[in-house]
Amino acid sequence: MEQSQKQETLDRRYLRMAAIWAENSYCQRRKVGAIIVKDSMIISDGFNGTPSGFENVCEDEAGITKPYVLHAEANAITKVARSNNSSDGATLYITASPCMECSKLIIQAGIKRVVYNELYRITDGLDLLRRAGIECVHIPDITQP
Repeated sequence: MEQSQKQETLDRRYLRMAAIWAENSYCQRRKVGAIIVKDSMIISDGFNGTPSGFENVCEDEAGITKPYVLHAEANAITKVARSNNSSDGATLYITASPCMECSKLIIQAGIKRVVYNELYRITDGLDLLRRAGIECVHIPDITQP
């Protein structure tokens, strides 16, 4: 198997893992999962949800997402920051393309590659990542092995 085909196979596997991790989210509107991989090891993971110690309710009575809900990639990046690992040069796998705020964190965390499944309707985050020289890979169908 050639290197690019092997990389795509790994990308699909890690994206499926991120999709499974998204199932941990208590959010009703959208469940998003993220995995950070470096040197063939998962060094962090995250899903969207409320900060530690808060009730696991992401939306208000009107169904609007509460302003303090953290995105999956922000949770994964802050989790790796609290560990002995470094995300410098890592790949972020995420089930939905990142927003502008999370893209800033991705850049500052030294992540060099972002692989995502669902293209979010607002693409300014992806535009920023590309401007920063971060490789962005869209894999719309992760059901293929």
